[in-house]
Amino acid sequence: MPHSASSSPASSPCIDICELAGDVCRGCGRSLDEIAAWGGMSEAQRRAVMSGLPARLRAMGPKAEAPEEAIAHIEAVLKTK
Repeated sequence: MPHSASSSPASSPCIDICELAGDVCRGCGRSLDEIAAWGGMSEAQRRAVMSGLPARLRAMGPKAEAPEEAIAHIEAVLKTK
């Protein structure tokens, strides 16, 4: 179903660094399963996943790519709506 002009885009933690470390994205910290399910998730489900991503990115250590940028983006998204 196409989005109407009044609908807002789905929240996303993506920062366009789409590389994997195991089964987790090095850019946003989502798992492959989360990425695959993202489009079918409700906004509340997406926000629930995003709330745990900063800790996941920090725990990834050097495997995370641009974690501070990603965390800042995620926190900004979570403050909206």
